[in-house]
Amino acid sequence: MRDDDEAGQGRSEGEPGRGLVVAFGRQVKALRLRSGLDRVEFGKRVGYSADTVASLEQGRRTPQPGFIDQADEVLDAGGVLTALKEEIARAQYPAFFRSMARLEAEAVALCAYDTLVVNGLLQTEEYMRAILAMRRPLLDEETIELRVAARLARQEIFNRWPAPLLSFVMEESLLCRQLGGKAVLRGQLEHLLLMGDKRNVELQVMPLDREDNAGVDGPFTVITRKDGEQFVYAEVQGRSHLLTERDETSLAAARYGIIRSQALPPRESLDYIAKLLGEL
Repeated sequence: MRDDDEAGQGRSEGEPGRGLVVAFGRQVKALRLRSGLDRVEFGKRVGYSADTVASLEQGRRTPQPGFIDQADEVLDAGGVLTALKEEIARAQYPAFFRSMARLEAEAVALCAYDTLVVNGLLQTEEYMRAILAMRRPLLDEETIELRVAARLARQEIFNRWPAPLLSFVMEESLLCRQLGGKAVLRGQLEHLLLMGDKRNVELQVMPLDREDNAGVDGPFTVITRKDGEQFVYAEVQGRSHLLTERDETSLAAARYGIIRSQALPPRESLDYIAKLLGEL
């Protein structure tokens, strides 16, 4: 096994957030060499393959929190690596999403209305990969892996305590699209049923036969922080908008309330999802 960085030399460090990941990888390598460990032995101690360790050291893969904690301990780094964990976590997101990722982590309440695809917080790993593979222009495999890891990391919101209040309204049509194939959709619907049973999560379906729908302007998310301040996030064609003015956020929150009232109630929505699953 070669222990050099030739494979990563052509990667740009100018991408937003990538410079930090590259610098972190170099720090890990320096500490590993100081400890007298090759990549194989170090990988065994932290539970990763030597190839994965190489990718992390070369900045080609964003380290997950578990790796950072283990590496800090194995390499006797004294907290040098774990101190970067929060910054590394932000670096794994596309630049346009980083503000939203930070707000999600601080949210005491999150309300999302989605029209085309299942909300990222609710996606299965298979659904994520299918959606990301459809992007045009095409994303390379490495970028897909980074974004899958980032979305999975965001789903830690469901394990937080105190539990934030989470509400999702989704258009009926997105539950019928076999994006990635029938098996992917089946797994996604099964996952929605599981998530909908959580006490702090409410899932609602907006039926196609509704004559009134306050969501005609498109998808958006309302986030409320502990201090009561609200933010509204909207994304289209790889561009994002974060609204902070109180009059705009208040109107968006009111609009979401109307959307919820027009959608099926949570229990009826779960019954409808179960019906769709039974028909696949």
